[in-house]
Amino acid sequence: MTMITNTTTKFFWATIQKNFSFGISKEKVLLLGSLMFFIACHNKQNLNLVSLKTPTGWGYVITNNGKIIIKQTVIPVISENKSFYTEEEALKVGNLVLQKLKADLSPTVTRNELIVLAIKT
Repeated sequence: MTMITNTTTKFFWATIQKNFSFGISKEKVLLLGSLMFFIACHNKQNLNLVSLKTPTGWGYVITNNGKIIIKQTVIPVISENKSFYTEEEALKVGNLVLQKLKADLSPTVTRNELIVLAIKT
């Protein structure tokens, strides 16, 4: 009587262990974990909103760690290229966008959001 064993599984695991044995030690795992933690903490957003006077009205600028990430000089969503009428309107929309960015949401603004914020278009 002949007995056949499943050698495929043994071959698979032996190959995986041979090809992926990097000599992982507790020290290397700790170092890698510390590095990942440092990178995660270092990439914190430092978002800032300021108003911007334009030739035809107002806009806003959002910066992250001093670098401009959004410069909005016209009212979004509408078909015309019109600036915000007041600094307050620009900052209302800028604040909405800023909150979306902080929540890791898309910074797009909808027509309904402009209506809710009472932005004159």
